[in-house]
Amino acid sequence: MLTEAQRAALSRWLLQRTVLLARAAVEQVVVVSRDQALLSVAQAQGAWGLLEASPGLNPALEQGARFAQARRASGLLILPADLPHLRVQDLETILNLGTRFPGLVIAPCHRGTGTNALLMRPPQLIPFAFGPDSFATHCAAARKAGVEPTLYHADSVAFDLDSPQDWNSLPASWKSEIFHFTDLPSG
Repeated sequence: MLTEAQRAALSRWLLQRTVLLARAAVEQVVVVSRDQALLSVAQAQGAWGLLEASPGLNPALEQGARFAQARRASGLLILPADLPHLRVQDLETILNLGTRFPGLVIAPCHRGTGTNALLMRPPQLIPFAFGPDSFATHCAAARKAGVEPTLYHADSVAFDLDSPQDWNSLPASWKSEIFHFTDLPSG
């Protein structure tokens, strides 16, 4: 329902917002993408930008986890950039819930099937399984690793932009901010 230019603008806006929030909560932020322009945006905001070495979300996350592990990170917080209601308070709460080592905190999407935030200590505690039914798969992998996952439920993290209905629920003022014009798709 969005044009290619609108999708690019939305991606930039969401990435900038997510990096800004993450930088307020954690020491270092890493963005893995195959899009050099988005990596430049992330780097301009003080994040590490890693050019995606292999196609696919899970291989990109593995690349980021190896990067974090090589820098002796004690944990890894995975955030997709399609969470327009995410707040710094959510990130702080997730970090506070995830102090156990080993430990895993997971936030499901509003449909209960996807993973919208994943904190792991250590960074490579479980394999990434983003895709269909990732929430259940990540929880099962944590239990298999001997860790009971801590669940974080918040509407601000559960809501993600996956469908036209999700887009239509956003306030018009946000859409104007994202696109900087008023001729916006509505459905």
